Amino acid sequence: MSARLSLWGLAAGILGLVVQWIAEPAKFYPFPPGIVFIAVFGALTVFTARHWWGPVFAVLISLWIVLGGLAAGQLTPNLVSSNAGTVAGTVVMSVGLAFAAVTGITAIFGAWQTRSR
Repeated sequence: MSARLSLWGLAAGILGLVVQWIAEPAKFYPFPPGIVFIAVFGALTVFTARHWWGPVFAVLISLWIVLGGLAAGQLTPNLVSSNAGTVAGTVVMSVGLAFAAVTGITAIFGAWQTRSR
């Protein structure tokens, strides 16, 4: 169940990127590449769902975008932008990806514990 929830978090991340793209299309010519990365890692999560470690892909992409974006200084300017669409999209993306990371980690540990019993 948590693995499925992590996919919903990834979907929210994509939705947030779409909102940012609509708000500032010139910023993402021709489109936000993060959408492709999130979709590929989501597909990997689905394809490895039968393994206890399958949600690791959702966790990795989520942490890479959110923590990497913060560390690189690329996420913060979007959160304080004068464009409300950019701010809203960044919040939706960040919250969705944080949710995907937490539920993915929960799914991994839950499946690992079940497996080791």
